[in-house]
Amino acid sequence: MDHRRSDSRRKAGDLMQPLNISVLISGGGTNLEALLQAIEAQQIPARVVQVIASQPDAYGLTRAGNWDIPTKILPVNEPEKADKLLLEWLEEADTQLVVLAGYVKKVPPTVVAAYPNRMMNIHPSLIPAFAGPGWYGIKVHEGVWQRGVKLTGATVHFVNGEMDGGPIILQEAVALSHEDDPAAIQQKVLAVEHRLLPRAVSLFAAQKLQVAGHRVILKDEVSEQ
Repeated sequence: MDHRRSDSRRKAGDLMQPLNISVLISGGGTNLEALLQAIEAQQIPARVVQVIASQPDAYGLTRAGNWDIPTKILPVNEPEKADKLLLEWLEEADTQLVVLAGYVKKVPPTVVAAYPNRMMNIHPSLIPAFAGPGWYGIKVHEGVWQRGVKLTGATVHFVNGEMDGGPIILQEAVALSHEDDPAAIQQKVLAVEHRLLPRAVSLFAAQKLQVAGHRVILKDEVSEQ
């Protein structure tokens, strides 16, 4: 067995139960909404057990409330307390997958270490372009517009200790027009994000993601040995 390869798999008995997902947000929560709709449509055998926000006024909290999902707010002005609470809340909810859906705070190393290949993030660009420290939200789309690139897109990746640097799960490109301003680019990319994140979570729930070093292999694409 290649020791560099690891599966993002659940225990066999867990396959009969919905996947427990905790979602972290900082803003509007449109990706949270897309994920919840996919779950309701039975596209993903999962349930969102809680939504944790870094901002008390994040509209995603309202979205979660509309779905009767428990919510929590991190005291980000007290970093040490927030880091401790985040790990406690994830463990108390029996979280099997952590989804960062527009979460702009850095996840503490202790939490990343507790969920290896079980934490994924959606980023509004084709990583490694327009990614890393400082690249988030509308800033990404402003950078894309200023650089004049013809293709942008979205990326879902596993979270490791490097900002936007974890193994890439899925990517989808978006063609741009010279008429697209940052706001228009953002809307085009959001439409892709709303498809891509549920698909990535679905693949995880079906145990179809295999991490090999810094690469993610979709098991359906693996040749028979």
